[in-house]
Amino acid sequence: MLATLIDAPFDNPDWVFETKWDGFRIIARAAPATSALYSRNGRNVTDNYPSIAAALAKGQHHAVFDGELVALDKYGRSRFQLLQNALKEKVPLRYYVFDLLFLDGKDVRGLPLLERKRLLRSVLPRSALIRFSRHVKRYGKRAFRAAARRGLEGIMGKLARSRYHSGKRSRDWVKIKTARRQEVVIVGFTKPRKSREHFGALVLALREGGAWHYVGHTGTGFSSAMLESLHARLKPLVRPRKSFRQRIPNERSTTWVAPRLVCEVKFTEWTKDGRMRHPVFVGLRGDKPSTKVIREKELHLKRQRR
Repeated sequence: MLATLIDAPFDNPDWVFETKWDGFRIIARAAPATSALYSRNGRNVTDNYPSIAAALAKGQHHAVFDGELVALDKYGRSRFQLLQNALKEKVPLRYYVFDLLFLDGKDVRGLPLLERKRLLRSVLPRSALIRFSRHVKRYGKRAFRAAARRGLEGIMGKLARSRYHSGKRSRDWVKIKTARRQEVVIVGFTKPRKSREHFGALVLALREGGAWHYVGHTGTGFSSAMLESLHARLKPLVRPRKSFRQRIPNERSTTWVAPRLVCEVKFTEWTKDGRMRHPVFVGLRGDKPSTKVIREKELHLKRQRR
């Protein structure tokens, strides 16, 4: 189930609010002595996160969970950039679980959200690596202010009586971000300048109306290690022509690549011509195919009526 982006927090007694975790969405199938982890594009990633899989296998029930795999910084905040290096640097991971889809062979997606959460809390395996994603009722504005103060990505709002609709985007779940972020597709890179190595900036695009459209360049947010590893992943994708029709700055110094790699950026605003202002690289996303990446448009709060 996917959430709809809205432009402002709200208070409503029929809704609950919880942290918007900054990580990878994971569906977990757990049973006594066994478990499997799947990314949102259906790829089995169990072998990548053996500690989480082992913790889930300690449970006493057959269950399917929905949650977010995160890496926490020293302040307990989830950080997507930390998760990028988790496999290499052995960053401590946590799996925050926020929903229950199946329990002991029974489909519970048709139950109201709060009933699913009650069941979830009672069957979640006891482990420091597996966490129940807590929620608060009614007071979304207060939850949003708290998230902003802590430097979190944002909050989720969920209709307390909502059912779970697998794979569908719904207005029964909404997300409110403390800063604008967007998934984009890398379609090229420019030559490095001065002392920088590997590349200067990434060329970014989104698919709309069956075609790719340029949305901006980002040349910030990269560590030296990321510049090297990302360049290594881009080189096999090099192609002679660009993926879109628009003319863009620095075309002569641009190397075009097939639109395969998805990354996430943060930015200040969308311009009138559909480009991102001041995009900053956050990290690569391997959990979603490039053709499924679309521009997230905020639903105005006044249209969110319940």
